[in-house]
Amino acid sequence: MSLPDDLTLLTAAESRVALDNREISSVELTNAYLSRIEKVEPHIHAYLHLMTDMALSQANSADQRIESGDVSDLTGIPIALKDILCTTDAPTTAASKILEGYMSPYDATVVARLREQGAVFLGKTNTDEFAMGSSTENSAFGPTINPWGENRVPGGSSGGSAASVAAREATISLGSDTGGSIRQPAGFCSVVGLKPTYGRVSRFGLLPFASSLDQIGPFARTVEDAAIMLRSISGRDKMDSTSAPIDVPSFTEKFGADLKGVKIGVAKEYSVEGMEPGVDAAVKAALKQLEDLGAELIEVSLPHTEYALATYYITAPAEASANLARYDGVRFGNRIEGDDLIDTYKRTRGQGFGPEVKRRIMLGTYALSSGYYDAYYVKAQKVRTLIKQDFDAAFEQVDAIVAPTSPTVAFELGSRTNDPYAMYLADVFTIPANMAGIPGVSVPAGFSDGMPVGLQLLGKAFDESTLLGIAHAYEQAAGFYKELAEV
Repeated sequence: MSLPDDLTLLTAAESRVALDNREISSVELTNAYLSRIEKVEPHIHAYLHLMTDMALSQANSADQRIESGDVSDLTGIPIALKDILCTTDAPTTAASKILEGYMSPYDATVVARLREQGAVFLGKTNTDEFAMGSSTENSAFGPTINPWGENRVPGGSSGGSAASVAAREATISLGSDTGGSIRQPAGFCSVVGLKPTYGRVSRFGLLPFASSLDQIGPFARTVEDAAIMLRSISGRDKMDSTSAPIDVPSFTEKFGADLKGVKIGVAKEYSVEGMEPGVDAAVKAALKQLEDLGAELIEVSLPHTEYALATYYITAPAEASANLARYDGVRFGNRIEGDDLIDTYKRTRGQGFGPEVKRRIMLGTYALSSGYYDAYYVKAQKVRTLIKQDFDAAFEQVDAIVAPTSPTVAFELGSRTNDPYAMYLADVFTIPANMAGIPGVSVPAGFSDGMPVGLQLLGKAFDESTLLGIAHAYEQAAGFYKELAEV
């Protein structure tokens, strides 16, 4: 393999080969990324906290491990972490003033696993506050810019993680997906974004938004890199009772040249009003590509999909209301003194939380309140069961379901900040997978008016291998992963 002059052009898999062959060192690779960050970060603002000294120290240790033959998939690979993952050596703020400067006493399980493998941490990436948003404009520390358009959002809530990979400020990054927060920004930024099955990856040390929906997953330039990261962070964790005791495969065993014998469902419910013509055209071209690879396209029905958005915006805010009750200025985080304890609570939370977080706390508190709990939250859980049953029935016929990642390309900064409903609609195609707990991946599927379009593939629970096999075949045939943002 001939090495490029700019080492940030290497994928994680290519970097692994170059490191193991001693063609490059981890220190050289890390310095290439730090130089890239220095060049583009003032414009992109993908990071909230850089870990430069730590990264170089980890890279030096990784080089020593490589020399000794103690190598894992991500030993010496520079990565980025969404700033809702607890780290002991960098602040964990969730992009909120209420946690500004907060240092966690422990690592998230995924962070600990990556640290043990010798990965290099470049920094913590920007996010919508407490992962509540679809554009990364809700960050208390300023928005992230989409590398493909200077006035466009990167998507959210994991916009910083998506932008860091798209702008080549990290080889791979980690984000979280509660209603599309990995897949939607991946689609907007033309990178691969994978939401694993609920329970595949430990949530311990992830600052919670909605505990029954949150799932940690990777952003990468290629499906292979996403599979490498997923393998590195998956598996049962005694610190998280919702993590599943299921074996972790390689996730690459179904990578192949074609899709003969594979059945892919096309749900009629994913054709909605308001889908941009360019997005529709790109998705239709992707369907043709899948057929050319040998896949059989079968129409399926997910009749309760139309209720997914409403169900989500009862379930997620209700769980957020409960989870965010801990931020009271007493045990950790910022504290703003009041005249008495109640006044201190009010001032701390009133000044610490941003408007979108307050909106969702109020929605959730209302849905859980006496007299409304059965009418809203309990009913939402019944509909959620129906949504899952729709997917179960569809997967009796097909191996995966294909859909757009988002009905539009990345929208302009500020264009939806005063219209929460329009903002929420950006996740209309991604939310159902979270409600059902199934895996989903977004892969680059072309462009509309110069902005990226994402193709979403949804799979059976704990069958990420089949899902990634299909995504890899499409990715290699379509080739859009080779087109990089000019930043």
